[in-house]
Amino acid sequence: MARGARAALNGLGLRWKITALLAAGCAVVAVAIGVLIHYARLDQVSDNARAGAVAQLVRVRQLYELTGQVDQDDMGAAVDSPDLPKPLRDAALAGQRTTYLDMGSGDPCVWAARPVGDQVLSVRESLREQADEMAEFDQQLIVSGAGVVGLAALGGAGLSSRLSRELRTAAATARRISQGDLDARIDHPRPPGVRHGKDEVAELATAVDTMAASLQQRLEAEQRFTADVAHELRTPLTGLHTAAELLPPSRPTELVRDRVHALRTLTEDLLEVARLDAEVEKPDLDVHPLGRLVEGIVQRAGYDDGTVRFTDRNAEGRADGGTDRDAGRSGSAEDAGNTEDVFVRTDARRLERILANLVANARKHGGGSVDVRVRGTRVTVADHGPGFPERLLEDGPQRFQTGARERGQGTGLGLTIALGQAQVIGARVDLSNAEDGGAVAVVHLPTARPPRSAPVDPEAA
Repeated sequence: MARGARAALNGLGLRWKITALLAAGCAVVAVAIGVLIHYARLDQVSDNARAGAVAQLVRVRQLYELTGQVDQDDMGAAVDSPDLPKPLRDAALAGQRTTYLDMGSGDPCVWAARPVGDQVLSVRESLREQADEMAEFDQQLIVSGAGVVGLAALGGAGLSSRLSRELRTAAATARRISQGDLDARIDHPRPPGVRHGKDEVAELATAVDTMAASLQQRLEAEQRFTADVAHELRTPLTGLHTAAELLPPSRPTELVRDRVHALRTLTEDLLEVARLDAEVEKPDLDVHPLGRLVEGIVQRAGYDDGTVRFTDRNAEGRADGGTDRDAGRSGSAEDAGNTEDVFVRTDARRLERILANLVANARKHGGGSVDVRVRGTRVTVADHGPGFPERLLEDGPQRFQTGARERGQGTGLGLTIALGQAQVIGARVDLSNAEDGGAVAVVHLPTARPPRSAPVDPEAA
């Protein structure tokens, strides 16, 4: 039972926890105070009833001593009453004048008795009125206690709602920062002239804002350093490339030219990453037929060895025979006439950069053939290699980290650039591993209505 209550309490939000705890505390206090008041009132009623019964007994005894009998009109007075409680009779026969209070029976009453010779003179008074008064008093205590608990719960909910709202704001801001929005700040208001106080939420907000500002400064410094290094390398690399082109043909010359080309490619990739980090890239969005656009991109990549296979699933559902073609071959005019493309709004140049990086990554690390498939507004690039490392799938691509030895060597910038360019054009890239092995990258593009005019030639795009 206790474990279930604890689990239920842990499942509540902070606001409702504070409200429940405050209401429970007030309920305990209200019950304790109510019990004390109840017994204090009961003692008062009992004392008054006993005092009244004793006074009545004195009056009846005086009349009995004068007349030798009790007043017949006084129905509560009697000598050796058969209804007299045994404890009271025994005490009276022992020579004591005592009282007996009965508030728990269906007929509440108070008795007073004393000995007269070898007999017992007793008086009985009904306490029905006092019992009804006590019941009404207890009901008022219950209603008042419930009202106090309700007000405490409302007050606790009001006080905790602000705290909960501020903590939720802090959590939302921290999530935005973790997602890359380094300009996000909580900006918790402080009273004028107060720099340090006892407001823990304000201290938390200040700590998060300070952490975000420090993190932003460090990342911006690293981005500026990367951009400066890449920019400074361009000039000497350009001269080195020119000098390598002037070398006489030989095997050493080929090696030098190959390394210079690799350095130039790395430098351009670093500059592109720096521009993406600075968020200065502006897309040139337009409406394009996705199938023909992707087919042209794969063809222009120049893979004539048949390792890259293109499939347009959208066209397969409409054209006879489908459009499964190798990258080095284009479809016939009849196939093109039967194809009805799905249109997307994108930047053709940046989409080509994304797909080229994904295909190059699959060819370099996947081994075997690479499948490029178009279905709806999705473009899938799949290989048949060992797949993406689990760390890459969990944390995302990290620059200069290829993730696993079996994925081969590289700079780790290809996937970083692909995801960055996808963000610029409003697309999304999902990375996963196929059940039968191999890495799968899916590019989700925003759909668009077909243009009124005839679509442009994908080769010109």
